[in-house]
Amino acid sequence: MLNVASFFRFPTLPTSSDPAAGRRQGRLLTQLSTQLRNRAGAQVRALTRSNSGLTLDYDNPPGDPGLFGPDAVCWRVHSDFPAMLAGGVSALLLQTLHPLALAGVWDHSTFRTDMQGRLGRTAQFIAGTTYGSRADALALIERVRRIHAGVSGTAPDGRPYAATDPALLTWVHVAEVSSFLAGYLRYVGPLSESEQDRYYGEVAHIAELLGATSVPRSRAAIAGYLESMRPQLQVSERTREVVRLVMIMPVANPLLKPAVRVMAYAGIALLPRWARQALSLEGPSVRRPVSLAGMQVLAPTLRWVLGGGLAVRARRRVASGG
Repeated sequence: MLNVASFFRFPTLPTSSDPAAGRRQGRLLTQLSTQLRNRAGAQVRALTRSNSGLTLDYDNPPGDPGLFGPDAVCWRVHSDFPAMLAGGVSALLLQTLHPLALAGVWDHSTFRTDMQGRLGRTAQFIAGTTYGSRADALALIERVRRIHAGVSGTAPDGRPYAATDPALLTWVHVAEVSSFLAGYLRYVGPLSESEQDRYYGEVAHIAELLGATSVPRSRAAIAGYLESMRPQLQVSERTREVVRLVMIMPVANPLLKPAVRVMAYAGIALLPRWARQALSLEGPSVRRPVSLAGMQVLAPTLRWVLGGGLAVRARRRVASGG
């Protein structure tokens, strides 16, 4: 579990009946709490820090609503760090069941040696296209399109692949957003069916800007799409290696390892049952009681150390234009 108390050792404060001394002690506790929150928050944010070299300005320009604006459902769904991190684990595992999608990542990515960097770049893209200014969001999309243009090759089964393939882009998109929404519904709270459909309709816009086609835009369409894709999915030695890496999830800070392990199990819990079975993740060792109980403790802790995050900054940016 994430033991945030380990970041600081609090001094023992003497008790006093003096009101002034009590106020001083209160201020000291507030300062210590702020220091603890800031330090723990920095450690957690390091899990998804991007090494892309891009810096996004979520505070400017004033009044810019970005691609969606604060009333969008995706602003709610993407604002919860614990649910999104669990969803990211689920999405990665689901994506690797597609042999052509996996081949592209395997041949052209450093995720096996830098999984944290891959996570950070994905997190920056999701955050930037959701909460960034319109210019920053479109710049991120264009950057990914340029990267995709150089990703092509031949899969182990002899089939050619290309990251610009609209069908592959749709698969990667659906694996991500269905996992993100599943994470929100399980670990944050309910959304109405119409809100869920709105979410899928909103984020389909990003997929289409990346070059995806026939993007499903509702709960029913997502469910139908996933079912239709099952005959194309398979488990290979490469897939099993991704599962192994996710289960050990290397992180630089040893204090975060227990928390990251809880997140890995929480992500596995979001997978469709058929995907867990295919990945051999349905056994007692990865079933949910302990990990989900840990999530009930971990998620509020993460929300406390991270505060409102980028969604709060983006709301201020939009409001400042009035």
